[in-house]
Amino acid sequence: MSQGMNSSLEQGRDISVSPQVLDAVARVLRLSDAERRHLYVLAGLNPPAPQVAPDRRDMCDGLRRLIDTWMPYPAHIMDRYYNCVMFNHAAAVVLGMGHGGAPGNCLVDFFTDPLYRSRNRSWERNARTVVAQFRAVYAASPDDEGFQEVLAEVSAASPEFRRIWAARDIEDQGQIRKELEHPVAGRLVVESTAMQVPARPDLLVVLHAPLDEADTAAKLEWLAGEGSAVRMLGA
Repeated sequence: MSQGMNSSLEQGRDISVSPQVLDAVARVLRLSDAERRHLYVLAGLNPPAPQVAPDRRDMCDGLRRLIDTWMPYPAHIMDRYYNCVMFNHAAAVVLGMGHGGAPGNCLVDFFTDPLYRSRNRSWERNARTVVAQFRAVYAASPDDEGFQEVLAEVSAASPEFRRIWAARDIEDQGQIRKELEHPVAGRLVVESTAMQVPARPDLLVVLHAPLDEADTAAKLEWLAGEGSAVRMLGA
């Protein structure tokens, strides 16, 4: 980054620049996306949405290793529209992901998948949080056609979603306590944590960790091991 401009901005000098000027400076100086966004912050402007660097677009193998290493606990990865990109074996066994074939959209499935809902004892308690967190992601790009398509699909399929969406709650991504009823293992209590990958800001990694209730950790280990033969039960 230009030392002169960087110094002037950090010292709080009165410099008025437009986003177009900052983008031109970023191109000339060949700034990375992180440096470009930092330039916006120094200029007192809201930074643009993070972009995926060309050399970081192919991270699927590394992300697959990440969620597979999380076994025997469920983990999955979503894109910014909540489309499921990949999930590990435990997510299939415990949450029923992919039971209908290809993975779908996590927001749509939350409201329309009877298998997931039948296993989710905390569905009603968590529904508002799920919608509020989706709104936080949507709010950054409300005119994006991808978001509009997801909203149209889930709104058409679920009156419950329409009612909750109308409340206009908004909440940052975080942790959600989930109480599940598995057809073989019985009650499971996990905590999901959604995290953004800095190198892939278009993706969210969702990891489920067992809570110290209902012997959840031991049940998840059994389901991933000798109990894996029952993974399709109820699917």
